[in-house]
Amino acid sequence: MADDKQPVVKKGNPSKRWEKYEAGEPLKRKNPFCPKCGPGIFLANHKDRKTCGSCGYMEKTNTEPSDKKE
Repeated sequence: MADDKQPVVKKGNPSKRWEKYEAGEPLKRKNPFCPKCGPGIFLANHKDRKTCGSCGYMEKTNTEPSDKKE
């Protein structure tokens, strides 16, 4: 009776893991690695900072406008 069932084929999006890389020779990573955790742990990009989800490391990015009115 169990032989009548067909295998389940999963549909959906591929892994989001590959959004962090650009294909080509050589492989290019879009985000920098965490300096505390080392290679393999990426920093997440936010509007005004880059953070590590593993250890909590944070870098502020320069979000000030370049044209200052005086």
